[in-house]
Amino acid sequence: MKKIFSILLVAVCCLTLAAPAQAQLVKWGVKGGLNMAKLDFKDGPSSDNTTGFFIGPMAEITIPVVGLGVDAAVMYSQRGEDDWKQQGVEIPVNLKYTIGLGSMFGIYVAAGPDFYFNFKDTEWAGWDTKTTQVGLNIGAGFKLIKHLQLGVNYQIPLGDSFSWKNVGDTLVDEISGNGKTKTWQVSLAYIF
Repeated sequence: MKKIFSILLVAVCCLTLAAPAQAQLVKWGVKGGLNMAKLDFKDGPSSDNTTGFFIGPMAEITIPVVGLGVDAAVMYSQRGEDDWKQQGVEIPVNLKYTIGLGSMFGIYVAAGPDFYFNFKDTEWAGWDTKTTQVGLNIGAGFKLIKHLQLGVNYQIPLGDSFSWKNVGDTLVDEISGNGKTKTWQVSLAYIF
């Protein structure tokens, strides 16, 4: 693993040195948008779609000419509503491939892991809100006028967002379950 990391680090350094001086490898920006989340219970009903938002700084590293790059962000994110509301920090890291259709327009596809750190706990007895969640992002979008990016993203949770355990009328009647927060995102980013 250390050898692979060392090789990748050397490759990135070589690409940085080989890039022309006017080419900007790292670009910074601000990203925000809407979360449309649905809580899906494994053994039971699912919640309706709820709307939240996300906003925060982002960075984009692009290899010149190839169209391949990485985009990452650290965002405040809100999912769900009322007692099911999750508020926390979301860190998506996506591998992005862009096809330029002229200097003013491009189309991209992206995929990568998403890390979510929940700060709000549920108020219901017996419910456990997971404080750390990992998911997979799959998305696509447009790059406009070299500074704007409009995208759509779907987050596939790799673990549970909620779990619960209740004891029924007798000690033998123990009921438990779990749920996942599945989220569609619509984003707008401005790259400086």
